[in-house]
Amino acid sequence: MNDTPKEPTPKTILGLNNTEWEMVIGLEVHAQIASKSKLFSKASTEFGAEPNTNVDLVDAAMPGMLPVINQFCVQQVVKTGLGFDAKINLYSVFDRKNYFYPDLPQGYQISQLYHPIVGAGEISVDMGSEGIRKVRIDHIHLEQDAGKSLHDMDPDLSFVDLNRVGVALMEIVSLPDIRSPEEAACYILKLRQIMRYLGTCDGNMQNGNLRADVNVSVRQAGSHELGTRCEIKNMNSTRFIQQAIDCEARRQIALLEDGQSVDQETRLFDPSTGMTRSMRSKEEAHDYRYFPCPDLLPLELDSAWIENIAAHLPELPDAKAQRFVSAYGLTPDHAARLTAEPGIADYFESVARNRDGRKVANWIINELFGRLKKEALSIENSPLSPEQMGEIIDLIEKGEVSGTMAKDLIDIVWKVGGSPIKVAAERGLRLLTDPGAIEPIVNQVLAENPQQVERAQVNPRVAGFFVGQVMKMTKGQANPKEVSRLVHQKLGL
Repeated sequence: MNDTPKEPTPKTILGLNNTEWEMVIGLEVHAQIASKSKLFSKASTEFGAEPNTNVDLVDAAMPGMLPVINQFCVQQVVKTGLGFDAKINLYSVFDRKNYFYPDLPQGYQISQLYHPIVGAGEISVDMGSEGIRKVRIDHIHLEQDAGKSLHDMDPDLSFVDLNRVGVALMEIVSLPDIRSPEEAACYILKLRQIMRYLGTCDGNMQNGNLRADVNVSVRQAGSHELGTRCEIKNMNSTRFIQQAIDCEARRQIALLEDGQSVDQETRLFDPSTGMTRSMRSKEEAHDYRYFPCPDLLPLELDSAWIENIAAHLPELPDAKAQRFVSAYGLTPDHAARLTAEPGIADYFESVARNRDGRKVANWIINELFGRLKKEALSIENSPLSPEQMGEIIDLIEKGEVSGTMAKDLIDIVWKVGGSPIKVAAERGLRLLTDPGAIEPIVNQVLAENPQQVERAQVNPRVAGFFVGQVMKMTKGQANPKEVSRLVHQKLGL
C-alpha cells in the first residue's frame, strides 16, 4: 500500500463569480460500543427488540436510581483509542449535558466535555492515487445515547421508544483536516474498519450503530482563516454524507458570493431532494449548561491495565495488509481488498495456508467476491467454506480440473454443498490425465491432418492447432499440459 503521507489537496469549487473556494470539514462520529449491556445499567442493547422492552429503571430515570459504570464499555473505548494511536487519559470526568427532548427521560445526557477518556490521535486514510491523508483526532469521549421519537405511526401522535436510552457511545471528534466529500467518506470507512478489527463497534450504519455529524465550512482557496461552520446532523450513509457536504458547501459559497453571511446552525440533509435544510441555530457548550455529573466519581484508570489491553490488541488492517504483501506476495491492491473486513482476511488466510497466496487471492477476488455481491451475502455467510475453496484450488494445482471446470465446480458446491473432490468425481468434472488414454487421440488428430503436420515442422506455433483439436474431441476433459507435451513429442518439436 502507498504509505507516503501527503498534505491534504484542497478540492476547490468554482463559484458563480469564478472564484475558487475550498471546503473545510470536521466530523463527529458516534460509534455504538459493542457491548451486551448499556453504559450505566444492565439492560440489553439488542437491536430490533419490541419498543420499550430493553429499559432499566436507571434508563427510565426513576427517582433514586443511580448509574453504575460498565467497565467493559470503558475497556472498549480504551481499546479503540489505542487502535487510533491516541493518548489514553488516566483521569476523565463525566458531565451532564442538559437538554429536554421527549426521548431523554433524565432531561440530561451523561457525557464528557472537559476531561474526555481519550485524547489526541491520528488516522491514516488511503486515498489511492492521491496518497495517504493524515486526519487528526481531537479526542474521543464516552457518553450515553438518547431514545428515539417516532412520528410516522399515527397522524396525530408521536411515540417514544426508550430502548436506545443509555446505550454506550464513543464520540470520535476530528479536527477540521478533511478537504473533500470523498476524503470524509474514506475517513469514516477507515474508522469503521479499525473498530471492526478491534471488535469495539460493529459499524452497522443501517441500524444507526455508526453515524456522523458533519461540520462544513468554506473559505477562498489559499486562505488559512476558518469560515463559519454548519453542522449536518445524524448522517448514517457515506453516500449521503458526500452528497450533503457538496450541497452544503455550494449553498454557503452562493451566500458569500451574494454578499450575505453564513449563519452557524444545525441542518438536516434530505436525500429525496439532495438538499440541506435548517433545523435550529447551533448551540454552544454553554447552551447545554454542562457541569460534572454528581452521581459519578471521576474515572481513574491504571496504567498497567491499559498496557495489558495494548498488549492484547489484534493485528490491525494496515499491518495485516503489509504482511499479506510480504508473506504471500500479493499486490497492494489485492492486499487492501482482502483486509477490508476481518472476516475476509480470516477466510483468505485459512485458504492460503500452505498454498500459493497469489493464486488463492485471485480465486477469492475474481470468483467468490462476485457471487457474494450478487446474492448480498457477507463472507461469514458464504455457501463456499474456506475448506471447500482450498480443495478446489488443490484440484487445479494437481492438474485434475481446468479453470473452467473449477468455476463450474464452485457453482455446484455453492448450491448443493459437499466435498468438491467427491462432487468433481460424481459430475465428471475431472481432467483426463492418463497419457495412455490421451495418446491414441493425439495420433488420430495427427493422422487426419497431414498438411498441418508439415506446416508444424516449419512453424512450431501450428502445434497449438493439434492441441485444440484434441481438447475438442475430449470435450475439454483432457489435461492441456499433457496434450501439449504429447503433441510436441510426436512432432519432434
